[in-house]
Amino acid sequence: MFCIRCGTQLPDNAKFCSNCGAAIGTAGVSGEAGTQPAAQAAQPKAVIAPVGIAALNCPRCGAPIAPKFGEMVITCAYCGSGISLGADGWRSLQKQSMLPLRLPKEDDAIARIKEQMDRGLLRRHLEEQSTREELTLSYIPYWLIPVSARTSIVAADVAAEVGTIATEAALIGILGGAMGGRRRGFGMGGAMAGGALMGTAMGGSANLKKAATLALNYEYPVVAVKALQEYQPMGYEFALKERTIFDITALPKPIKVLNGDVSEEAAKHQAKAYVDTLQAQAAHQKYHMIQQMSTEMDVSDGELMYVPVWFARYLHKGGRIVLVIDGNSGGVINSIGL
Repeated sequence: MFCIRCGTQLPDNAKFCSNCGAAIGTAGVSGEAGTQPAAQAAQPKAVIAPVGIAALNCPRCGAPIAPKFGEMVITCAYCGSGISLGADGWRSLQKQSMLPLRLPKEDDAIARIKEQMDRGLLRRHLEEQSTREELTLSYIPYWLIPVSARTSIVAADVAAEVGTIATEAALIGILGGAMGGRRRGFGMGGAMAGGALMGTAMGGSANLKKAATLALNYEYPVVAVKALQEYQPMGYEFALKERTIFDITALPKPIKVLNGDVSEEAAKHQAKAYVDTLQAQAAHQKYHMIQQMSTEMDVSDGELMYVPVWFARYLHKGGRIVLVIDGNSGGVINSIGL
């Protein structure tokens, strides 16, 4: 069916055009009835969505509204009305999300694993020379914990120190030469004066400091299965923009979905510890000779995200090699023995 006003293709049961707002039916498209929906669409109507719901109906025409994770304002495709879900977007509808599976076949996973294991001149053919003991695909839950971290840093100002020491060293050289040129009793005095000035230079440069703040935001993933905490990601980033609302019926068969046994509060505690470590690492990479450092964090409510994960275990010369591969992006979440 097409709109007789603007020609937009519409669902067969549409009552209004989603493009121009015109009413669809025998009543025609002119007059107040045709323009009213478009006017209403300009000001989204606030909707209170119960926690746990996975879909909504348009409050004006009753048509179903398909959710897209993270959206805050939705336009009804049937009548053009706007619906606002508030600051939390679809998170207020459903706290569980998932990442789509993009490496569904074993061959795809093995190719990625081989690439990782054989990296480097000394590890050529490592995958071929190892015995694969396990290769399984599961959907694993991770707590996604939003953390806002601010690290206050006091560090030595290396550039200022170098400049100060060089300048004062030059002055000491000039003064020492002048004192040394006086042959009657000034040799020792010159040395003493030079030593005093050098002490001042070193003492003064040691007090050259600079203060800085390192502020970063994280959505830190904490594995929600206690038995898999050995493979906790450290600094790994999932493709969060691809996540959608969790729907177990949409998963390919027969992929196993693991149940989580780590509480949200425990995940928040772990996320704070991991973020504190990452902040310290980032600070030491950016600043030298850090003398003081303290981090404050704000932690928000988490979201349970299910991720497709390939778990591979190999035996090589009596040792164990384990790789945890992101079935969405192909990235290496963690590895042991490489």
